[in-house]
Amino acid sequence: MVKNLLNLFFPKVCEACQNVLTDNEVVICLKCRHQLPVTNFHFDHPEAVKKVLYGRVKLENATALLHFSKKSSVQQMLHNLKYRGHENISGFLGRWLGSELKSLEAYNNVDVVIPVPLYKIKQRQRGYNQVDLFGREIAKHLDIEFNNSVLVKTKATSTKVFQSRLKRWAEDSSTFSLTENQSLKGKHILLVDDLITTGATIEACASVLHSIDNIKLSLATMAIAD
Repeated sequence: MVKNLLNLFFPKVCEACQNVLTDNEVVICLKCRHQLPVTNFHFDHPEAVKKVLYGRVKLENATALLHFSKKSSVQQMLHNLKYRGHENISGFLGRWLGSELKSLEAYNNVDVVIPVPLYKIKQRQRGYNQVDLFGREIAKHLDIEFNNSVLVKTKATSTKVFQSRLKRWAEDSSTFSLTENQSLKGKHILLVDDLITTGATIEACASVLHSIDNIKLSLATMAIAD
């Protein structure tokens, strides 16, 4: 009864198109789910994301779930996730990608999932790191550890999505550090983030993580900019 009243006055809407969801739809409607621009990189083009970061980041495996473009449904979803408090999108995308990575041998030797961190002030303002639930769900599907405390962001940087790679690298290169590294020695780490644009943030995180002895690094993101 209460649920029906809540749905009447506060209906749940699709995070991509804003249409009201039916009882069997979660986060996005079935129509949008089938129309979202999935990359299938981890199935069909496993080198695609690695090529974007070639010569900058040494990766074992890398993938992105969706293609991102301006004024698209994917941009709408990520905007809702980052700026409107709709954290459920993060978990939804994590469950989706996690279920697919579980079926692939390349991702079944990962030991720990680590999210790209937010600066503490920004996370306090937002109330959450938009990548945490994404990473937690992937870790749950792979039955491995999730660690969001070992990699930290030590200062704020600009949030402009389409800055030049050089400018973003200059801002990001000294902003990440480790709280400790003993527990990660010899581990295969899966770094997770929301969006790859220039790759500067991933490059900065990777340079810190590769300071740990004998690690392997893989990458998974919600989306990649076209």
